[in-house]
Amino acid sequence: MSGTSPVLKPPADAAQPVRHPDAPAPGELLGAHYGQCFGCGGEQPHGLHLEARAGEGVSVAAEFTVRPAHQGAPGLAHGGVLATALDETLGALNWLLRTIAVTGRLETDFVRPVPVGTVLYLEAEVTAVAGRKIYSTATGRIGGPEGPVALRADALFIEVKLDHFIDNGRPEEIRAAMDDPDQVRRARAFEVNP
Repeated sequence: MSGTSPVLKPPADAAQPVRHPDAPAPGELLGAHYGQCFGCGGEQPHGLHLEARAGEGVSVAAEFTVRPAHQGAPGLAHGGVLATALDETLGALNWLLRTIAVTGRLETDFVRPVPVGTVLYLEAEVTAVAGRKIYSTATGRIGGPEGPVALRADALFIEVKLDHFIDNGRPEEIRAAMDDPDQVRRARAFEVNP
């Protein structure tokens, strides 16, 4: 993105991202990291129900359909919902690194309106890693992977320990997630978002 904030520019000594050996295979559906997540959770009736798939390297592809519950202006997606879709897609990248991280900064450019009923295709990739900082970028296109660009984002995620969620989340949700017998789902519940 032109005009990217200095905060989102990786330092000169940043490392190239490395896909974790246990990361899902390219093309594999990542699934919801938490059922109640507004971005990807299936238990949210008005959520995005965004589905992400692992790509090559440290990249993901995702899509969601803009529904009437997602509109701001009549017949158009709300900008905050579109930013959420970008954040969710960018957050899914951390599963390929097998890192627990939260959004530190998200800069979004809205290029064109996105009508209700549109399928939005999103692609994201990690561009660099510097210590606990993970730098990434994403693009959203209308109607298909080669469709017109509707939005772009650059993001900085910060690696955190599980305590970040335990110390800041509501105890009943934390307890329910920690009691999940599925070890992978339990770990993924805490992987993204502040």
